Amino acid sequence: MSFFWVFIGGGIGALLRFVVGKTTSLFYAGVFPLATLLANVISCVLFGLLVYKYPNALTSNSAKLFFVTGVCGGFSTFSTFSFETFELLKNGQWPWAVANVLVSVLACLAILYLVYKAQ
Repeated sequence: MSFFWVFIGGGIGALLRFVVGKTTSLFYAGVFPLATLLANVISCVLFGLLVYKYPNALTSNSAKLFFVTGVCGGFSTFSTFSFETFELLKNGQWPWAVANVLVSVLACLAILYLVYKAQ
């Protein structure tokens, strides 16, 4: 059953990631990979809340597998972050690439830290 919960949660997370991408493209067409940043930040907020703020909400191993491994894993996207950063570098857009790495990593770490400290 563990595989089932990860599979279903991951599918939902991937669909949420797709929706964030499509929605972001309606109002933003810049060079910076904003949709990926938003997906990763939202995923870190959800992850932090579930793990640090409301750990009792995950009453079973199935719930942890579904929400943390599945939904958060499918929603966040390190491979896309890496690809988009590499494309920026490849196209000579070094300032955007550096900004993407710094903002993405620092924002996600800060979110987890803040949620952890707020518990």
